[in-house]
Amino acid sequence: MEVNQAKQEHLLALKVMRLTKPTLFTNMPVTCEDRDLPGDLFSQLMKNDPSIIKGAEMLMLGEMLTLPQNFGNIFLGETFSSYISVHNDSSQVVKDILVKADLQTSSQRLNLSASSAAVSELQPDSCIDDVIHHEVKEIGTHILVCAVSYTTQSGEKMYFRKFFKFQVLKPLDVKTKFYNAETDEVFLEAQIQNITTSPMFMEKVSLEPSMMYCVSELNSVAAGDDGESTFGKMSYLQPMDTRQYLYCLKPKPEFAEKAGVIKGVTVIGKLDIVWKTNLGERGRLQTSQLQRMAPGYGDVRLSLEYIQDTVNIEEPFDITCKITNCSERTMDLVLEMCNSRSIHWCGVSGRQLGKLGPSASLSIPLRLLASVQGLQSVSGLRLTDTFLKRTYEYDDIAQVCVVCPFWSPET
Repeated sequence: MEVNQAKQEHLLALKVMRLTKPTLFTNMPVTCEDRDLPGDLFSQLMKNDPSIIKGAEMLMLGEMLTLPQNFGNIFLGETFSSYISVHNDSSQVVKDILVKADLQTSSQRLNLSASSAAVSELQPDSCIDDVIHHEVKEIGTHILVCAVSYTTQSGEKMYFRKFFKFQVLKPLDVKTKFYNAETDEVFLEAQIQNITTSPMFMEKVSLEPSMMYCVSELNSVAAGDDGESTFGKMSYLQPMDTRQYLYCLKPKPEFAEKAGVIKGVTVIGKLDIVWKTNLGERGRLQTSQLQRMAPGYGDVRLSLEYIQDTVNIEEPFDITCKITNCSERTMDLVLEMCNSRSIHWCGVSGRQLGKLGPSASLSIPLRLLASVQGLQSVSGLRLTDTFLKRTYEYDDIAQVCVVCPFWSPET
């Protein structure tokens, strides 16, 4: 709470007080053994204390609320509320009273007054009250400027103003990491840390994707029809604790086939964070547009559309590859297949794939055969552009588990 009074030569007095929720009163119990000198004196005093819950005198938390004793901390994203009162301390009627409240930040000046109209007159011992609200959107020094102008009975115009300075602190530390998948999916990990001195209830942490993506949250575990949050039913974040949120972004169908467009997209979206503190005070933050590093696919991108997880040894199995021209020129491609020690290609190497235009794609079914058991890597594909005589090599495309169907463990 801040109170400031105008000088004595003014007929009006200005008071400004911040409006905040009360806090819980905590009681620190003092106890001793019955055989000690005070005896049961301390316990009797606690039983007679009106702030103590009857029958639970030894609990640390009382049952009463206490009003704020200082201005308190203001955090970015919270709503700053203040009560402004102008009181006529004189014995004469004051006319044309105008009260104006501005909030000065490092970048702008905002008018917070509810009304810009002047009050025609103010009787002695009467007051003009106003409550202002502002959602804090900047970190750093803020100055609340309250100005009062009025006219005395003799027609003299008077004016004075007062300044109230306060700091806006950062409540959360947000860090992001991006992972680009081969299927054009983008995984976002957001690390959110509570850097205040009190616990927070995380009401909502969501990702608003850019126009080219749709998003799915990966922060719940499916349990029947309803998903349960990975953080439990009570989503509290203690001071200095950090929590990770994961999201998966997929290109919308109308952009999924445009390889060149998706490749160059760096803007992913922005995080929307809503929390509550103490007695339900609400705060909200939105990050700026999150940027990722554009993946480098080169001129030709090869990805897998289909492959089995487990295959039988010495039995052919099929995969489907997708070839995309990520360059700005037409290519004439030839597919070559090189056998490895454990994986062998079934088919003709040196196959003509034909011409592939810019941003165009081609799906090719291929057949392989594994000769060694265990986790094996699919490698050995080569694409050659006959126009530029340039060869693109693709190894470790995927991994497949090779098993023997005729082997069973002894019982």
